[in-house]
Amino acid sequence: MRLYHNPRCSKSRQAVALLTDAGIDFEDYRYLSEGIHSDDFEVLSTLPGIIRSKDVIGDVDLKCIDSSGIQTLLKEQPKCLERPVLIMNGQAVIGRPPERILEFLQSQ
Repeated sequence: MRLYHNPRCSKSRQAVALLTDAGIDFEDYRYLSEGIHSDDFEVLSTLPGIIRSKDVIGDVDLKCIDSSGIQTLLKEQPKCLERPVLIMNGQAVIGRPPERILEFLQSQ
């Protein structure tokens, strides 16, 4: 289980606290320094709202971008990943609000 986390983001910090308080073991993945994990591009590219449009650099038409384009964008600009994101067993959820992460885990 991997949590894409930015310590400067309040929602990311809340997600870490929720998982920690619940005693759930997870990988605290710092995507800004590590980039996107190669195993996760496919699942991330299928999540609606995975791109933070305000963090995209350059002229990218997000309305017309497909899964492959999202993967390329995340490789080149990991900062534009919405956060926090929890990935587990080939599925993922954006933690906005952070409680969605716990709901996701309960449904697994």
